[in-house]
Amino acid sequence: MFISNAYAQSAVGGLGGLGGNLTSFLPIILMFVVLYFLMIRPQMKRQKEQKSMMDALAKGDEVVTAGGILGKITKVADAYVTLEIAVGTEVVIQKVAVSTLLPKGTIKSL
Repeated sequence: MFISNAYAQSAVGGLGGLGGNLTSFLPIILMFVVLYFLMIRPQMKRQKEQKSMMDALAKGDEVVTAGGILGKITKVADAYVTLEIAVGTEVVIQKVAVSTLLPKGTIKSL
């Protein structure tokens, strides 16, 4: 015959079949679990915090935009925010461009 006894025995008995396939996929499954807990879950948490911060924006809050502009919110709409970046100078930006909410009085201390 063309099949040796050693190959025939390992195919019939031992960890062959479903058990052998599961153990070969175990490292890949573990990598996905680790990837979820180290990358995906923290990113979802940051997105949730960012969304709650954007929903809580109110008139008088001091913010930093994604472009690095510091300003005080003078008007809040559904998707837009009006920032006062200097006395008499106002800019309209999208809410998603707000990256950080600063403590009150931060702009005056600069």
